[in-house]
Amino acid sequence: MHLASPAGEPQVLDRRTGPHGEVVLRRHGALLQIIANGCFLMDTSDGRSERLLVDAALGALDDRPRPALLLGGLGVGFSLAHAAAEPRWGRITVVEREDAIVDWHRDGPLGELSAAARADTRTEIAHTDLLAHLRDPAAPRYDALCLDIDNGPDWTVTEDNDGLYSPAGLAACARRLTPGGVLSVWSAQPSPAFESALRDAGYEEVRTEEIPVARGVPDVVHLAVRPG
Repeated sequence: MHLASPAGEPQVLDRRTGPHGEVVLRRHGALLQIIANGCFLMDTSDGRSERLLVDAALGALDDRPRPALLLGGLGVGFSLAHAAAEPRWGRITVVEREDAIVDWHRDGPLGELSAAARADTRTEIAHTDLLAHLRDPAAPRYDALCLDIDNGPDWTVTEDNDGLYSPAGLAACARRLTPGGVLSVWSAQPSPAFESALRDAGYEEVRTEEIPVARGVPDVVHLAVRPG
């Protein structure tokens, strides 16, 4: 049992150590926060960038019926909730490797944010590593990959996440995409080097959309299309 924190200080609700390091769920006032290996990952304050991650991918797709969506990272559930609220999406698969985050949604404080989306018959939560799923030849193909597993290509929370943004990782993403499918990647800051890496990997229509912020560097979504 955790004692209440003094006013203004975050209260630790749960702390887990697993194969990828430590993850912590905190409450700070009205907000819930996820901290990974001592690095702030996300909270429940806004959700604009998570919604853009999904909307930009859908907007970049052609008019194919009921496109299949892969969400890389469950997080606080904003991306999943937003995707499930859009009737155009078909199958929605969420890949999450952290036991703690899955538990916080199924039985913990994050549950109310994702309850309706998790109950949607289109939704499946795959409890596995994202890169392993992308590299699995038996995995299904998707029309859109929306990836938000750390702070972006230039600021990874764990070293093994670097592989997602490498040439091999981008090739694995392309293999899981249908022709004309869209890769959408969230980042805490713009990355011209990642844009170049996407083009070098054979993606087309590479662009970056910014999420305006009151001050500081904007969050962005990197978008790219697998050639048809």
